[in-house]
Amino acid sequence: MRRTPGDHSHDLYVGLISGTSMDGIDAVVADFSRQHPEVLAAATLPFEPGLRTALDELRTAPDDFPTARLARMDAHLGDALGRAALDIIAGAGLEPAAIAAIGSHGQTVLHRPDERWPHTLQIGDPHRIASLAGITTVADFRRADMAAGGQGAPLAPLLHRALFASPEETRAVLNLGGIANLTLLAADGDVSGFDTGPANCLLDDWYRRHHDGRYDVGGRWASSGRVDETWLHDLLDEPYFSRQPPKSTGIEYFSRGWLDRHLPEWAGQRPADVQATLAELTARSVAGALKGENTPPPEHLLVCGGGVHNHDLLERLARHLPAMKVTSTADHGVDPDYVEAVLFAWLARERLAARPVDTRTITGARVPILAGTIIAAPASNPEEKKLPRRTSCD
Repeated sequence: MRRTPGDHSHDLYVGLISGTSMDGIDAVVADFSRQHPEVLAAATLPFEPGLRTALDELRTAPDDFPTARLARMDAHLGDALGRAALDIIAGAGLEPAAIAAIGSHGQTVLHRPDERWPHTLQIGDPHRIASLAGITTVADFRRADMAAGGQGAPLAPLLHRALFASPEETRAVLNLGGIANLTLLAADGDVSGFDTGPANCLLDDWYRRHHDGRYDVGGRWASSGRVDETWLHDLLDEPYFSRQPPKSTGIEYFSRGWLDRHLPEWAGQRPADVQATLAELTARSVAGALKGENTPPPEHLLVCGGGVHNHDLLERLARHLPAMKVTSTADHGVDPDYVEAVLFAWLARERLAARPVDTRTITGARVPILAGTIIAAPASNPEEKKLPRRTSCD
């Protein structure tokens, strides 16, 4: 059904994010007119090869990346996000005028919350999104939290509480993207959350060094290897794992350089064992966080993110959490691949309503904050529609 702009029974927002795996844009149209959001359309739109290559180079050496090239990428990605918004709106059978706003997280290229001047940077110029789509756009969701003394991440627990909390049991929500983040939902309504460390980022990097493709489908390669317990013990000595929340991290910390510095001498002769040990690192660091931060641990773990398709990784988690029920967020009404895209649609809605979000128990911010900057849609100009648009930048 094609809904018209005058159909006020719907509260429609677009959510856009490129996550820490940097493999494309997750896009959703979400209807918030009911108690739980309804996803009307969802898709992952792959990056153009040139943009994906540039992002890979940027995350490998962010301090050395040319500023002028970063500025071009910001514009290029802004156009890509704008086109993704129009594509997903059309996929939902809607016109752009039916959408209240776009919430765009963009692509995180730096996240350093613990430096003297804490900073985080997401690219994908929201002004270009608003101009291309003709829709008010909300972006830059993390810096207000950081300015208030918070880590700027994770933000997902805010939505997890709204969608998945239960007064009948304690729950946790685990997002397995490039980085793993954990939300703890107490039955009494309390919420907290933090990044546990790497999820898929090290696995993906090591896989790409030895195979075509972006990731180890189903974890098949990892399952063919053997965990090296001595090396795993050394990896788990990484200080981040023992830090107390609030804490957050990123792929510029758990990077190719981090992995190279920690690789054992036998890595070249036993690459599948490296993959198996990295998978076990993710599983044990997540399980340790769940056991260490809760007495007793949650009764139920809901999993989302790209890692939900890594059967080997989920089996490892289940072995370390035998008393915990483990399910997908799909069993609770939200596709695990698009929870974060729904998050930024929801945050855009909260920002337009000028409702502060309270991240104090999650990120450590001193006060509730207004998350996001609003970029109004440009005024309609009939003559402008006759002009060709440039949709990408070199």
